[in-house]
Amino acid sequence: MHETMKTSRIPTLLGIPFDAYSSYLRGAGEAPAKIREALRCDASNTWSESGVDLGVAGTYEDAGDLAFGEKDAFAAIEAGVGGLIEQGKRPVLLGGDHSITYPIVKAVARRYAELTIFHFDAHPDLYEEFEGNRLSHACPFARIMEAGLAKRLVQVGIRTLNRHQREQAQRFGVEVVEMRALPAYEKLKAAGPVYITFDMDVLDPAFAPGISHREPGGMSVREAIAHLHAITGEIVGADVVEYNPVQDVAGMTATVAAKILKEILGRMIAVGRGLAE
Repeated sequence: MHETMKTSRIPTLLGIPFDAYSSYLRGAGEAPAKIREALRCDASNTWSESGVDLGVAGTYEDAGDLAFGEKDAFAAIEAGVGGLIEQGKRPVLLGGDHSITYPIVKAVARRYAELTIFHFDAHPDLYEEFEGNRLSHACPFARIMEAGLAKRLVQVGIRTLNRHQREQAQRFGVEVVEMRALPAYEKLKAAGPVYITFDMDVLDPAFAPGISHREPGGMSVREAIAHLHAITGEIVGADVVEYNPVQDVAGMTATVAAKILKEILGRMIAVGRGLAE
């Protein structure tokens, strides 16, 4: 494993149009193009709330969508993300269902030691297996933690814990912050490399109806941004997953996903430049 790399590396978008391991509804594979369209929409400007103008050339890059071809999907994801890191990029992935976070983190953890993962979600995604599939979007963090890919996993906004997943969280030493315990800004302090994974269903479906698993009682967009802005550490990568355009209403969730992406990019860049509080 290489030593931790510096955050001056350019954040680079990569679409992962994969939803084959969704357990309920398909459609998240269509999200990357919709998120990009909303990010570039003239209805808003290019500034993040961290004071970073994402419209300045070279602030971030876009590597397009990953092409799977005949390759195993997870192997292609791991190789694609690893390739970006080797090129001196910080990958920001647009999913796709949440299963993609496992191969992404495999690539990131090979290059960054002592990784902390900040995971925003309604669901802990810690099942040992789900509907006979150990690679389901309900299982990525069980795979990540059993493989020792992160020294710390902090889950924020959880509101669907059952007995099995509570036992899994205890087994792996996961720091679960249930929705009812928010705010939890102090939990988002870290030293060393940080990976952010943002499942759109952490938000209340009133703010983000375009998701496959609508779970009432979630975060507002403002609460989510406040917690993203509280993150410290060296942000080496991120993903935004589980936006399902098939379920969206008037493009509302695409707009919200683009806002979340904008704030993640802004935070990555501001921390790298020493502009963050």
